[in-house]
Amino acid sequence: MDNQPRANIDQDTLWNGTGGHAWVRNQATLDRMFAGFEPVLLAPVAAGTAQRVLDIGCGTGAVTLAAARKMGGAGHCTGADLSTPMLDLARTRAEREGIHARFLRADAQTYPFDGAGFDVIVSRFGVMFFDDPVAAFANLRRAVRTDGVLRAVAWRSPAENPFMTIAERTAEPLLPPVPPRAPDAPGQFGFANAQRVATILAEAGWQDIDIAPIDVACTLTEGQLIDYIGWLGSVGQRLLSVDAATRTRVIETVRAAFEPFVDGNDVRFTAACWQIDARAGHRSIPVSAPR
Repeated sequence: MDNQPRANIDQDTLWNGTGGHAWVRNQATLDRMFAGFEPVLLAPVAAGTAQRVLDIGCGTGAVTLAAARKMGGAGHCTGADLSTPMLDLARTRAEREGIHARFLRADAQTYPFDGAGFDVIVSRFGVMFFDDPVAAFANLRRAVRTDGVLRAVAWRSPAENPFMTIAERTAEPLLPPVPPRAPDAPGQFGFANAQRVATILAEAGWQDIDIAPIDVACTLTEGQLIDYIGWLGSVGQRLLSVDAATRTRVIETVRAAFEPFVDGNDVRFTAACWQIDARAGHRSIPVSAPR
């Protein structure tokens, strides 16, 4: 990775710094919260087979390890991510479970993956951050065999995901201002425009492109909510640099705003996402319009 062309420098800095450490600290919370995406992402992975699976933006390894479990040790799973702290935890988890999986510190936009070395590429919220998404998806296409498949999930619009934006909106009067999100910029909602995503994939050489809306039920415990507010997202990152009194005031205010999502000991919300499917190959096939 260190010898590859430099790209996505802002993301590299974030995920090897405070962002990556926050995800490591909250690994159990995030894995529980996003567990409902595993069956969606792993549908192209056949149980008990020797497929070769590449997980892009693997983070602390949940999807990579789930793919390895599904194949029962017959397949070969590789997780790729920019974040050294998250990859360290992923390797520890694999060793603890006795799961054979490889984890690479790799920028998927530039890393020289083995040509046609994979059958399936999956990604849980890991493909919205590229500086040059066409170059990134072209690089990923070269990594899969002819007729290899891509299955990824990405967030739809902020308006459709109030749980993901309520902390930011509530904390706005209490914290220093941040620039508004630029439409289509790399970031959490960078793939909200499905037609743009379809165009990116087509320009990168993918075929049989299909982008469909999915709504996935997500849960965390009420006890995990404070850590979610205090460490994750733009609010969590900004709270790292404020005084203790401000941190307490913001967390209390934001926690009250989450009350509509609290159901007893659980916190429940619906993640409004796109399921992104595509296939590598040589035939010229029209792009399917987002449904």
